[in-house]
Amino acid sequence: MLRKSDLFGKFGGLMGITPSLMVAGLLSACASSSSRDTPAVLTNPTQATRAELRLAVQRALHSDPVLLAPDALTTTNLLIIDRFVRRDPAGRPLDGLNFGGRPEQFQLVRVNKECVLVHLGVDPIRQTMRSATCAPLPRKKR
Repeated sequence: MLRKSDLFGKFGGLMGITPSLMVAGLLSACASSSSRDTPAVLTNPTQATRAELRLAVQRALHSDPVLLAPDALTTTNLLIIDRFVRRDPAGRPLDGLNFGGRPEQFQLVRVNKECVLVHLGVDPIRQTMRSATCAPLPRKKR
C-alpha cells in the first residue's frame, strides 16, 4: 500500500509538480514570443540600414540583389515584394513557365528595443536588424 509520503516525496509534491510547471512555463514563453512583437517603422534610416534591409530580404528570398524604395518600412510596417520575371525581347519568361506565385511579405516589428524583420509565411524567418532604429507603428486616428 502506498503512503502519501511515497507519492509526494520529502518536499510535499514539489518534486513531481515542478518539472511539469517548468515545461509548461517554457512552452508558454515560446508560444508568446511573437505576442511581444510590436508593429514598427524605421526611424531615420541610414545607408547602412538600407543596405542591411536589402541584404535581409535577399537572404530570406535566396535571391539576387533586390531593389527597394528609399522609404521602405518608414511609413508602414509591411513590405511586399513582387517577384521580377526576366523576359526575352519577345516578352517570354527567361526561366520557362511562370506560375505567378504570391508576393513575398515582410513585417517590421519591435521586440524590446530591437528591430526585427519577419518574413511571413509557413515558417516565419526572423532577422534582427543591428543598424536599424525603429519606433512602434503610429496608430491611425479615427
